[in-house]
Amino acid sequence: MFRNTDTPKVRKPAVAGSFYPSSANEIRTMAEGWLHPSDEGAAPQAMIVPHAGYVFSGEVAASAFKRIPTGHSYKRIFLIGPSHRVGFAGASVDTLYSSAETPLGSVPVDVTLGKELIRDDNGAFTCRRDAHDDEHCLEVQLPLLQMALGDVPLIVPIIIGTQRLGVLQDIAEVLEPYFNEENLFIISSDFSHYPSYEDARKSDLFLAETITSGGLEEFLHALTQIDRMGFIGQDTAACGANAIAVLLAIMDSQGRGRFAGDHVMYKNSGDSTYGDRDRVVGYNSIVFKRLERPARNILPEDHLFNFTDQEKEAMISTARASIYSSLRMDYDGDDSPVGILKEKGYGVFVTLYLRGRLRGCIGRFTSPSTLHSTIREMARSAAFSDPRFPPLSRNEAQRVEIEVSVLSPLKRIESIDEFKLGRDGIYMIKGAHHGTFLPQVAEETGWSTEEFLGHCAQDKAGIGYYGWKDAELYTYQTEVVKESEL
Repeated sequence: MFRNTDTPKVRKPAVAGSFYPSSANEIRTMAEGWLHPSDEGAAPQAMIVPHAGYVFSGEVAASAFKRIPTGHSYKRIFLIGPSHRVGFAGASVDTLYSSAETPLGSVPVDVTLGKELIRDDNGAFTCRRDAHDDEHCLEVQLPLLQMALGDVPLIVPIIIGTQRLGVLQDIAEVLEPYFNEENLFIISSDFSHYPSYEDARKSDLFLAETITSGGLEEFLHALTQIDRMGFIGQDTAACGANAIAVLLAIMDSQGRGRFAGDHVMYKNSGDSTYGDRDRVVGYNSIVFKRLERPARNILPEDHLFNFTDQEKEAMISTARASIYSSLRMDYDGDDSPVGILKEKGYGVFVTLYLRGRLRGCIGRFTSPSTLHSTIREMARSAAFSDPRFPPLSRNEAQRVEIEVSVLSPLKRIESIDEFKLGRDGIYMIKGAHHGTFLPQVAEETGWSTEEFLGHCAQDKAGIGYYGWKDAELYTYQTEVVKESEL
């Protein structure tokens, strides 16, 4: 770790004249064509922008910056991006420099806050000169910020040197208290690297849609799906995947349904007169705004949620109506959204039983949609898309019993001592493999804790019976609504 004992000083630009013009007038001439006064309503809470040379990605990055309403100001701007030059365990926050210089002037660095992040107990942050001095991914954002805001507030430059999900979760945990309306989080990331023009579009637009509408779990799954697509020449789907993961983990922690994502612009280097279409790099701009709605209380007692009888009945009716509709069967129940079913951001699993035996179970940990829409989607998937079972028939649909589980947010655990059998569900990740068991599986099987974890590792995650021992483990709890109990 670099130990800074010098008085903080000015960081000189490392890539002016290469990634962007070294002349202030040239920057203004170029950026004025992309930026113009905006009245976009609520100010962005976060954005994902590219960091290639301005001739390739400058317009895409500027399309996000211009979503900041004219005259709006932030207390701090957190700039977060991947390390392109050195790998290290954790994140490096810049406390070396009191300001960062560009051809348009200097931007102040919040050295005090940077030191506080380093002193945090979980040890996720350090300060490394080699992570900051020649790194371009944050620097290229500064002139655009200066053009968009005029006076740029204190910045907190953070470079992430690891891909380990557990460490990224630790970084997110430290930063989460600062993720509020006062501050702006800018995530610096290009997307696909070096596939063909058309393959890049497929990869980049799919991943942008996932990021815009889903949470961390969906993002990780999408990365795996893209890898399996096997695009020729593709090195990575997003060079800043680690920084994006940190942002999504923070939003998941605060409730993914509290934020609305907007995919603003897409281009790749093949769209530039300076690039070819055989090997391209992709660029997305995505903006997140915080929604104004009160959080629903989660009860600390026996029940996570204060579901009314009407809400419980509506959940089951919604699931059954969705299944019947897919089979073109008439359903005379009331499946209209009521109460909590109108709210967004809840994870849901729908489980089907036939004669007391499992007949399908599909779910997701977070959702940008309303609970009503998510239940409909998961019910269809459980009935017709669970790979363990054939699609549900009309005859079976009339006899199947439905169970809806609404989930609490994921919580990372370091020891199985933190896991309580019967109360907690388990979600495990090891490399590209992941799997989960709902809490009620323990009651249904009578397994011990080790058997519960072992079967999840073996049967769901595909990492072997003892694979859970070196996997990343997460717990969650559920509030279960059973059709048989209504």
